[in-house]
Amino acid sequence: MTTASPVSAPPAGPCAARLLTRAEDGERLHALLWRAGPGWRMISSAVLGGGIGARGWVLNAQVPHGYRRTDPDRHLAELAAGAGLDGPGVGLMTAADVSRHARAADGGAQALVTAGIDVRGWAAAPAEGTAVPAQPGTINIVVAVPVALTDAALVNAVATATEAKVQALLEAGHDCSGTPTDAVCVAARTPAPGELAHAFAGPRSLWGARLARAVHRAVSTAVTSG
Repeated sequence: MTTASPVSAPPAGPCAARLLTRAEDGERLHALLWRAGPGWRMISSAVLGGGIGARGWVLNAQVPHGYRRTDPDRHLAELAAGAGLDGPGVGLMTAADVSRHARAADGGAQALVTAGIDVRGWAAAPAEGTAVPAQPGTINIVVAVPVALTDAALVNAVATATEAKVQALLEAGHDCSGTPTDAVCVAARTPAPGELAHAFAGPRSLWGARLARAVHRAVSTAVTSG
Protein backbone atom coordinates (compact mmCIF):
# COMPACT_ATOMS: atom_id res chain seq x y z
CA MET A 1 0.00 0.00 0.00
CA THR A 2 1.23 3.48 -0.80
CA THR A 3 -0.01 6.37 1.31
CA ALA A 4 0.53 10.10 0.99
CA SER A 5 0.50 12.48 3.95
CA PRO A 6 -0.64 14.69 5.53
CA VAL A 7 -4.09 13.19 6.14
CA SER A 8 -4.46 9.52 7.01
CA ALA A 9 -7.10 7.56 5.10
CA PRO A 10 -10.23 6.81 7.12
CA PRO A 11 -10.83 3.10 7.80
CA ALA A 12 -14.25 3.15 6.13
CA GLY A 13 -12.92 3.14 2.57
CA PRO A 14 -12.01 0.47 0.02
CA CYS A 15 -8.53 0.09 1.55
CA ALA A 16 -10.35 -1.81 4.31
CA ALA A 17 -11.53 -4.47 1.83
CA ARG A 18 -11.16 -8.12 2.90
CA LEU A 19 -9.84 -10.92 0.72
CA LEU A 20 -12.23 -13.85 0.29
CA THR A 21 -11.46 -17.27 -1.20
CA ARG A 22 -13.77 -19.74 -2.91
CA ALA A 23 -13.61 -22.88 -5.03
CA GLU A 24 -15.39 -22.72 -8.38
CA ASP A 25 -15.15 -25.16 -11.31
CA GLY A 26 -12.17 -26.80 -9.68
CA GLU A 27 -10.24 -23.55 -9.29
CA ARG A 28 -9.24 -21.56 -6.23
CA LEU A 29 -10.47 -18.01 -6.83
CA HIS A 30 -10.42 -14.83 -4.80
CA ALA A 31 -12.62 -11.80 -4.29
CA LEU A 32 -12.18 -8.45 -2.57
CA LEU A 33 -15.07 -7.29 -0.42
CA TRP A 34 -15.58 -3.80 0.95
CA ARG A 35 -18.57 -3.60 3.29
CA ALA A 36 -19.11 0.13 3.02
CA GLY A 37 -22.30 0.12 5.08
CA PRO A 38 -24.94 2.85 4.97
CA GLY A 39 -24.26 6.45 4.06
CA TRP A 40 -22.56 5.98 0.69
CA ARG A 41 -23.55 6.90 -2.86
CA MET A 42 -21.70 5.26 -5.72
CA ILE A 43 -21.35 5.60 -9.45
CA SER A 44 -20.12 2.60 -11.37
CA SER A 45 -19.89 0.98 -14.78
CA ALA A 46 -20.26 -2.44 -13.10
CA VAL A 47 -22.60 -5.07 -14.51
CA LEU A 48 -24.17 -5.45 -11.04
CA GLY A 49 -25.25 -2.27 -9.28
CA GLY A 50 -24.02 0.04 -12.03
CA GLY A 51 -25.26 3.61 -12.43
CA ILE A 52 -25.67 6.10 -9.58
CA GLY A 53 -27.33 5.40 -6.26
CA ALA A 54 -27.03 4.33 -2.65
CA ARG A 55 -24.82 1.26 -2.34
CA GLY A 56 -23.67 -0.60 0.75
CA TRP A 57 -20.87 -2.85 -0.53
CA VAL A 58 -18.44 -3.51 -3.37
CA LEU A 59 -17.42 -7.02 -4.45
CA ASN A 60 -14.54 -7.41 -6.92
CA ALA A 61 -14.58 -11.09 -7.91
CA GLN A 62 -11.96 -13.08 -9.78
CA VAL A 63 -13.33 -15.45 -12.43
CA PRO A 64 -11.51 -18.05 -14.52
CA HIS A 65 -9.67 -17.09 -17.70
CA GLY A 66 -11.88 -17.82 -20.69
CA TYR A 67 -15.01 -16.92 -18.70
CA ARG A 68 -18.04 -17.97 -20.73
CA ARG A 69 -21.12 -17.16 -18.66
CA THR A 70 -23.50 -14.75 -20.38
CA ASP A 71 -25.20 -13.68 -17.13
CA PRO A 72 -22.42 -11.98 -15.15
CA ASP A 73 -24.94 -9.91 -13.18
CA ARG A 74 -26.65 -13.08 -11.94
CA HIS A 75 -23.30 -14.71 -11.23
CA LEU A 76 -22.16 -11.72 -9.17
CA ALA A 77 -25.47 -11.67 -7.30
CA GLU A 78 -24.91 -15.33 -6.41
CA LEU A 79 -21.40 -14.59 -5.18
CA ALA A 80 -22.66 -11.65 -3.14
CA ALA A 81 -25.34 -13.77 -1.52
CA GLY A 82 -22.76 -16.44 -0.77
CA ALA A 83 -20.67 -13.79 0.99
CA GLY A 84 -23.64 -12.85 3.18
CA LEU A 85 -24.35 -9.55 1.42
CA ASP A 86 -27.79 -8.07 1.00
CA GLY A 87 -29.25 -4.80 -0.20
CA PRO A 88 -27.90 -2.80 -3.13
CA GLY A 89 -24.18 -3.03 -3.89
CA VAL A 90 -21.66 -3.04 -6.73
CA GLY A 91 -20.28 -6.21 -8.30
CA LEU A 92 -17.15 -6.19 -10.47
CA MET A 93 -15.39 -9.04 -12.29
CA THR A 94 -11.86 -9.66 -13.49
CA ALA A 95 -9.77 -12.58 -14.67
CA ALA A 96 -6.81 -11.10 -12.78
CA ASP A 97 -5.81 -12.56 -9.42
CA VAL A 98 -7.33 -10.02 -7.05
CA SER A 99 -5.10 -11.19 -4.21
CA ARG A 100 -2.38 -9.23 -6.06
CA HIS A 101 -4.10 -5.89 -5.69
CA ALA A 102 -2.79 -2.42 -4.93
CA ARG A 103 -4.07 0.10 -2.41
CA ALA A 104 -3.25 3.80 -2.14
CA ALA A 105 -4.52 6.81 -0.21
CA ASP A 106 -4.10 10.56 -0.50
CA GLY A 107 -5.56 13.07 1.92
CA GLY A 108 -8.59 10.90 2.72
CA ALA A 109 -9.21 9.63 -0.82
CA GLN A 110 -8.68 5.88 -1.17
CA ALA A 111 -8.14 3.65 -4.19
CA LEU A 112 -8.10 -0.12 -4.58
CA VAL A 113 -7.01 -1.47 -7.97
CA THR A 114 -6.75 -4.93 -9.53
CA ALA A 115 -5.04 -5.15 -12.88
CA GLY A 116 -4.50 -7.69 -15.62
CA ILE A 117 -3.29 -6.13 -18.86
CA ASP A 118 -2.67 -9.05 -21.19
CA VAL A 119 -5.38 -7.73 -23.53
CA ARG A 120 -4.89 -4.00 -23.85
CA GLY A 121 -5.09 -1.25 -26.44
CA TRP A 122 -6.34 2.23 -27.21
CA ALA A 123 -9.94 3.27 -26.73
CA ALA A 124 -10.22 4.74 -30.24
CA ALA A 125 -9.26 1.57 -32.11
CA PRO A 126 -9.87 1.28 -35.87
CA ALA A 127 -11.98 -1.88 -35.57
CA GLU A 128 -15.73 -1.55 -35.20
CA GLY A 129 -17.26 -2.32 -31.83
CA THR A 130 -19.36 -5.43 -31.38
CA ALA A 131 -22.44 -6.12 -29.31
CA VAL A 132 -21.29 -8.97 -27.06
CA PRO A 133 -22.17 -10.03 -23.52
CA ALA A 134 -20.28 -8.18 -20.83
CA GLN A 135 -16.91 -9.75 -20.07
CA PRO A 136 -14.92 -9.50 -16.84
CA GLY A 137 -12.95 -6.28 -16.61
CA THR A 138 -9.19 -6.53 -16.30
CA ILE A 139 -8.39 -3.19 -14.64
CA ASN A 140 -10.92 -2.58 -11.91
CA ILE A 141 -10.73 0.64 -9.92
CA VAL A 142 -12.62 1.26 -6.69
CA VAL A 143 -12.09 4.73 -5.26
CA ALA A 144 -13.77 6.61 -2.44
CA VAL A 145 -13.79 10.09 -0.97
CA PRO A 146 -15.14 10.84 2.53
CA VAL A 147 -17.26 13.78 1.36
CA ALA A 148 -20.51 14.24 -0.55
CA LEU A 149 -20.41 14.81 -4.32
CA THR A 150 -23.20 15.94 -6.63
CA ASP A 151 -24.24 13.64 -9.46
CA ALA A 152 -22.26 15.77 -11.89
CA ALA A 153 -19.19 15.59 -9.64
CA LEU A 154 -19.52 11.81 -9.47
CA VAL A 155 -19.40 11.68 -13.27
CA ASN A 156 -16.45 14.08 -13.15
CA ALA A 157 -14.72 11.75 -10.66
CA VAL A 158 -15.04 8.79 -13.04
CA ALA A 159 -13.35 10.84 -15.77
CA THR A 160 -10.61 11.92 -13.35
CA ALA A 161 -9.97 8.35 -12.22
CA THR A 162 -9.76 7.22 -15.83
CA GLU A 163 -7.30 9.99 -16.72
CA ALA A 164 -5.12 8.98 -13.75
CA LYS A 165 -5.25 5.34 -14.88
CA VAL A 166 -4.08 6.21 -18.39
CA GLN A 167 -1.31 8.42 -16.99
CA ALA A 168 -0.06 5.52 -14.85
CA LEU A 169 -0.18 3.09 -17.78
CA LEU A 170 1.84 5.39 -20.03
CA GLU A 171 4.40 6.08 -17.30
CA ALA A 172 4.78 2.32 -16.77
CA GLY A 173 5.64 1.94 -20.47
CA HIS A 174 2.35 0.47 -21.66
CA ASP A 175 1.28 1.85 -25.03
CA CYS A 176 -2.44 1.78 -24.30
CA SER A 177 -5.32 3.54 -22.61
CA GLY A 178 -6.50 0.41 -20.84
CA THR A 179 -8.19 -2.88 -21.63
CA PRO A 180 -11.51 -3.30 -23.49
CA THR A 181 -13.37 -4.26 -20.33
CA ASP A 182 -12.05 -1.98 -17.58
CA ALA A 183 -14.51 -0.98 -14.87
CA VAL A 184 -14.60 1.80 -12.28
CA CYS A 185 -16.55 2.52 -9.12
CA VAL A 186 -16.44 5.85 -7.28
CA ALA A 187 -17.96 6.16 -3.81
CA ALA A 188 -18.81 9.36 -1.96
CA ARG A 189 -20.64 10.01 1.28
CA THR A 190 -24.37 10.68 1.26
CA PRO A 191 -24.90 14.36 2.10
CA ALA A 192 -26.31 15.10 5.53
CA PRO A 193 -29.49 17.20 5.73
CA GLY A 194 -28.63 20.75 4.74
CA GLU A 195 -25.10 19.80 3.64
CA LEU A 196 -23.86 21.13 0.31
CA ALA A 197 -22.23 18.44 -1.81
CA HIS A 198 -19.00 19.23 -3.65
CA ALA A 199 -19.85 20.25 -7.20
CA PHE A 200 -16.50 19.42 -8.83
CA ALA A 201 -14.17 16.41 -8.92
CA GLY A 202 -11.87 17.30 -11.80
CA PRO A 203 -8.11 16.81 -11.40
CA ARG A 204 -7.54 20.39 -10.15
CA SER A 205 -10.36 20.34 -7.60
CA LEU A 206 -9.56 19.49 -3.98
CA TRP A 207 -11.03 16.01 -3.91
CA GLY A 208 -10.50 15.25 -7.58
CA ALA A 209 -6.78 15.90 -7.18
CA ARG A 210 -6.58 13.60 -4.17
CA LEU A 211 -8.60 10.94 -5.93
CA ALA A 212 -6.37 11.20 -9.01
CA ARG A 213 -3.17 10.80 -7.00
CA ALA A 214 -4.55 7.78 -5.13
CA VAL A 215 -5.70 6.09 -8.36
CA HIS A 216 -2.43 6.91 -10.12
CA ARG A 217 -0.35 5.34 -7.35
CA ALA A 218 -2.56 2.26 -7.05
CA VAL A 219 -2.64 1.63 -10.81
CA SER A 220 1.13 2.20 -11.04
CA THR A 221 1.72 -0.39 -8.33
CA ALA A 222 -0.80 -2.88 -9.74
CA VAL A 223 0.54 -2.87 -13.31
CA THR A 224 4.19 -3.12 -12.27
CA SER A 225 3.74 -5.85 -9.67
CA GLY A 226 1.08 -7.96 -11.39
